[in-house]
Amino acid sequence: MHLIRRLVALALYIAVLLSMFWACAALWIDGPTSRPLSGFLAVGYAAVTVLILLRCQPITRSVTLYLAPFAAVLWWWLSIAPSNDRDWQAEVARLASARIEGDMVTIENVRDFDYSSETDITERWETRSYKLSEIKGVDLFKSHWGSPLIAHTFISWEFEQGPPLTISIETRKEVGEVYSAVRGFFRQFELYYVVSSEADLAKVRTNVRGETVYLYRLRGTPEEARALLLDYLKTVNELREKPAWYNALEYNCTTSIRQHIQAIVPVPFDWRILVNGYLDEAAYEHGNINTSIPFDELREASRINERANADGTESYSVRIRTGLPARPGVD
Repeated sequence: MHLIRRLVALALYIAVLLSMFWACAALWIDGPTSRPLSGFLAVGYAAVTVLILLRCQPITRSVTLYLAPFAAVLWWWLSIAPSNDRDWQAEVARLASARIEGDMVTIENVRDFDYSSETDITERWETRSYKLSEIKGVDLFKSHWGSPLIAHTFISWEFEQGPPLTISIETRKEVGEVYSAVRGFFRQFELYYVVSSEADLAKVRTNVRGETVYLYRLRGTPEEARALLLDYLKTVNELREKPAWYNALEYNCTTSIRQHIQAIVPVPFDWRILVNGYLDEAAYEHGNINTSIPFDELREASRINERANADGTESYSVRIRTGLPARPGVD
């Protein structure tokens, strides 16, 4: 019994310390724009927490007293509201919207930027129409820019007629703002759905930034692909009316894809959804991409960089799919 009490006390101490670190980081990152003031609040919160732990015993009493300042910080943090009215960077300046009329989907503000370099950009926003009945399937892009553990993922719908439609779930950054993995866990970036052409979203990664990009055809019926697009577009319209926060753990490029797919078909959780550099391995093991050849062979055939940068008269989307392993059949 004595050992159990000690273990419970240890668990409570750890919980308080972890929540203290989170609260201090929230006050520092999401607090007043004046760094001296936000730093003062973070240090003050830590000091109050340590004082409570040292002066108030037993630990159950310390935790009871600690809940008041923690609840205050949590209430303040949850009350920070996202906005669609900021000085946005050009590539996220416009929000897409979709109008669905029977079989026809019309989308405004489809991004189709042309990147001669990272700084030489021709901006182009378009209104495009698609027939739901012409959707053939969904493809997954996985782009690596650094560590093999982490990648950016986004998906693209293939149609019988016309170019694919691509949607990437990203942060909406303000002018002068850069992405930070740490700040991505707090309320620093609004959630943004880039509704785009492949010649924008994928080409800038293969041909300009030099990222290593893989393209996989996903298992699924055209009916499931249509339902998935409609679920995406529902969120696109909702974000136009009610902005939301991006979160590097809960609402990132990959976990959000899973949430959308989960609305259509069951998706078992896999740790590689979080360490998404290995997401293609998980998809292979679950039979969601082509398994007719060994995985290493599939991955090599799915790397599109050489095809993307090759000369030719074909469109970018046609070029990157030349020789791509087939979409797996549906049982």
